[in-house]
Amino acid sequence: MAAEELVGQKPDGEGVEILILRNPKVNALSTALLTELEHRLDALESNPEVRAVVVTGDGQYFSAGADLKEMATLGMDDAPRMVRRGQALFERLHALRPPVIAAVNGLALGGGLELALACDLRVAGESAKLGAPEANFGLLPAYGGTQRLARLLGSAKAMELIFTGAMVAGTEAARIGLVNKVVPAGQELRAARDLAHTIAQKAPKAIAGAKRAIRLGADRSLADGLALEAEAFETEVLGSSDLGEGILAFVEHRPPKFTGT
Repeated sequence: MAAEELVGQKPDGEGVEILILRNPKVNALSTALLTELEHRLDALESNPEVRAVVVTGDGQYFSAGADLKEMATLGMDDAPRMVRRGQALFERLHALRPPVIAAVNGLALGGGLELALACDLRVAGESAKLGAPEANFGLLPAYGGTQRLARLLGSAKAMELIFTGAMVAGTEAARIGLVNKVVPAGQELRAARDLAHTIAQKAPKAIAGAKRAIRLGADRSLADGLALEAEAFETEVLGSSDLGEGILAFVEHRPPKFTGT
């Protein structure tokens, strides 16, 4: 991993890939970092061997959000384009075929929180601080934060966090459902990797189908959601060699060896 990379990538074996934000000191989401993240997603999307992805921050922070110094130089015409680009990029992360897990270390604020929200699962250290402080700077969460935070926590809690700009500690974040799991400080990457490897051992097509049905069905009627579920079952699971392997492994009392086909 080259030292100049703003988004490093490290294989972790068994189809698990780790993306590391590297923009000292707070891993600000500069235009250059987002461009590198976009390139990383291009490679991940085209690699069928990837079964799970972990996103974390190098050093003491996950990400403290947008590069405010860079934002201050933007013209009125530049800002809307930047917002639309950030939204599209985080939606690509959210829609990535394999599950994505955020290992939240230190601060995940503003755009950093929005990046974590675009992941499927979140693991945080006890000392982590998560929040949406944009209103303190005359801004609002614009990389999907108003929408994903409300869908995850409910509109009232999302409004409270966004209106006050309050930061939430790791333990409280787990209590309100902002993160899936809280672990001792410094153990968040290990815990996220363990979770990623557990997922990577499952049938990739089944996981991808379930993710797609959940993601697309969340804002639809139950009837539409059930149709998505049936479609995922028919297109991803039926006829796959992994289905036959899973049944055979059960009959033979052994762990299955899924190939993703």
